[in-house]
Formats: sequence, structure tokens, C-alpha cells
Amino acid sequence: MQKLKNYINGELVEPQLGQYIDNVEPATGQIYSQIPDSTVEDLEQAVAAAENAQPAWAALSLEKRAEILTKVADAIDGHSNELAKAEAIDNGKPFSLAKNVDIYRASANIRFFAQAITQFSSESHAMGNEAINYTLRDPIGIVGCISPWNLPLYLFTWKIAPALAAGNTVIAKPSEVTPMTAYLFTKICNEAGLPPGVLNILHGTGPSIGNPLTTHPKIKAISFTGGTSTGAHISRVTAGMFKKLSLELGGKNPTLVFADCDFEETVENVVRAAFANQGQICLCGSRIYIERPIYDKFKAAFVGKVKALKIGDPLEPSTQHGALVSKPHMDKVLSYIELAQDEGGTILTGGKQVTMKGRCRDGFFVEPTVIEGLDNNCRTNQEEIFGPVCTIMPFDSDEEAIELANGTQYGLASSVWTNDLKRAHRVAKEIEAGIVWINCWLLRDLRTPFGGVKSSGVGREGGLEALRFFTEPKNVCIKY
Repeated sequence: MQKLKNYINGELVEPQLGQYIDNVEPATGQIYSQIPDSTVEDLEQAVAAAENAQPAWAALSLEKRAEILTKVADAIDGHSNELAKAEAIDNGKPFSLAKNVDIYRASANIRFFAQAITQFSSESHAMGNEAINYTLRDPIGIVGCISPWNLPLYLFTWKIAPALAAGNTVIAKPSEVTPMTAYLFTKICNEAGLPPGVLNILHGTGPSIGNPLTTHPKIKAISFTGGTSTGAHISRVTAGMFKKLSLELGGKNPTLVFADCDFEETVENVVRAAFANQGQICLCGSRIYIERPIYDKFKAAFVGKVKALKIGDPLEPSTQHGALVSKPHMDKVLSYIELAQDEGGTILTGGKQVTMKGRCRDGFFVEPTVIEGLDNNCRTNQEEIFGPVCTIMPFDSDEEAIELANGTQYGLASSVWTNDLKRAHRVAKEIEAGIVWINCWLLRDLRTPFGGVKSSGVGREGGLEALRFFTEPKNVCIKY
């Protein structure tokens, strides 16, 4: 039984109270490792290390920080197969997805911000012949980064990379549900020469270590990705502490399919948008609205492709649809499928737990599920399920499509499928979401702002937005 360790001051250390949490492989349902159940005692040790390392790290030239981070990205590339296999085992996603998306993006995130910090320019404002103002951007100090279980190393690096590039030291908490690649990442950091104390990683639950991390007085900023209820809790408990907060929260994302779309391409991509990573991506399109003239045709083609998805062992190359991340999450997803039927929905395909053979016989597999016949205001269409469940519904006009799309508390992402350029611009303007994809999904430029509106979050990540978040601006005014 492998026991993971915390990463503090460049060393792998056991939790001070000696408590551990079981880590279960989703595809088999079996415990295969244990992780530290960290507490305030471990946090204080990490804060001391980060505080000691921060001045020297901030004092490094931009080029030197970029050089070290680039070596980290290179080391991820060098260990990509090992990391992808670990991600597939730990999360339940297909190995091919982990290799081509998660691990690729983990490296790309670090490489991008290593380069971006060297291009991060100051602003200046001249006051005629009287004075000149310029803006300094200094690192905040110690920051906390809390990442989720669905894209473990991908979103872990998405947070720590800009924080480190900007000259901060970081205390990071990966999800206790999928801790393995963050643990392996510690070895990569040492291999690449990241100075001790610059990055510290604490494993454990939200109550035991997440909450103390967010409220520690020496941690000046929190970047969190996860559920909306947890984000609301972080806002409440830090309200009087005046920390900087970046909260990337839940989504219930609409997909709008118009009759003039490129039909075959749209069907294929809408399937991917609904069921990638078993629907466990905050950007997945779980509410699909189809213009009535093509509704029946699209429904038949869409359901046919969903039925053809190969469910299997995440480690098998042919698998397209793996296991859900845990038994509690599987039970939650199945309860929503039952709720949808109680609300009057009709299951067109899926809807059941899958019992596999061989090593995966006790795994957490659920069929990709398509449901129709529901009202837009029902719980199934209003609450984030975060699993392989989508609903479909017809619409009759652009105005109705926009109204349906905006009809939830969430506003993270959306996609619009049409060949009418004027409609695309008009609908994109009217949709209440931080991201609108036109004739594509999950096509990401790391320079662009990323985040949501309404209950989907506060602040933006990515590009200059992330570097601005992880720095404090200071105006300097010089009189001529």
C-alpha cells in the first residue's frame, strides 16, 4: 500500500499527526494508496517554508524564474506516460484522454506562464508636462491554490504556474479524491531544480486543511476551482480578511444548435461536449437546445453516436468512456437520473450503472445518458450534475434559445452552432456566460480570460488576468 507524503520545503514529509485517508481507484473500487490527512500543524510548517523562500524567489530575475519553470514543463513532458497512467488510475478517465489533454495541458500551462511573465509590461500615464505615472506589479507573497478532482494535474498547474511566475510562493491543496499526479509532480519539481519552499503541497480534506488554508492570515490570496457551495463558503469565511479571491465555480452550460449548422460536425462535437471525461468537466454542455426543424433528425443522430461510445477499463486504448471518480459521485449521478424520470423525463439512451467484467467488476461506471421531455425549470435542468447526463429540448426562435440558455443561476460557458455570422455574434452577445464557443467546444487560447458570471464564479484566470491577480499594483507618480 503506497503512502503519499506532503511536500514541504522541497522534501516529502509525513503528516505531523500521522493520519491518512484511503485513496480508491474508480475503475476497480479498490483502495490502492493512502494520502496524508493534513492539519493546521502541517500548514504552519508549510507557511514557514513559503515565507522563508519568498524573498529570494521574488528577487530572481524574470528570465531565471522562467528558466526554472520551463525545466519543470520539460520534465512533465519527459514523464508524460507515467503521469497519464497515474491520472487514468486515480481519476477513472481513459488513458488517451489523460495523455492528450490533461498531461499535455499541464506542461503547456507552465510553459505558457514561464514565457508570459517575461512579456508582462508596466503601464504609464503622462500628465501633460506636469508628471508621469507608472505602475509597478509586485508579487503578493504567499498564496493558496486549491484545485479540483476532475482535471487534477491540468488545473493544479493552471493555478500554480502564474502564481510562481509572478514571484509568489505557493501552498497548494490538490483534491483528496485524485491526489496522485500532484504527488508525482513534487518529484518533477525537485528534478527541475525548483528551490525548496517555493511550492508546498498539502494533501487532505476541505475541513482538515482546506479551511485553515483559506483563513490563514499569512496567505494573502486564494485561487479556488470547485463547487459553487464551497466557493460561497470561502467568500463568507474570508470576508473580513480582505484576501484576494479568484473563484472558478460550477456550470450548467447550454449548447444551442441551429438548423443551419454543419450537421455531421455539430453532432460529433456536441457528443464530445456533453460526455468528455464522463461529463466531469465544468465546461461540458449538459443542456442541449435544438432548433425544431432539425430536432428529430439531430436527436436520432446524436443518440446513435452516444450509444456507440465504448465504455471500458480506463487503461485500455480503445476506451472512450471510463469510470466516474468515486462511489458517492456515482450515486449522486444515478440519483439525478432517477429524479429526471420523476420529473417527467424520458431516457433515450443510458441511465444505468454498468457492471464490468474482470478487474473493473466493482468499478464506478455509468452509461452516458440522454434525456428529453423535461421543463427548463426542473431540478435536472437547473442543478449541476457533473456527470454523463445531458438533456435535449427543441426551440423555435433565436429569442427563445437565448432565454432557455440564460435560464439558470450559472453562467460559465456555452456553445453555439450556426453558419449565420450575424446570428452568431448576436447570440454570443446576449448569452450570460464567461465563454461562448461558436462552432467549436473547448478550443482554448491560454491568453484569453477564463471564468464565469452569476453563480459560476468571481474573477478571471488565464493570460494577463492571472498575472494581474497574483500581483499587487502600485502607482508611482513623479513630478517633472
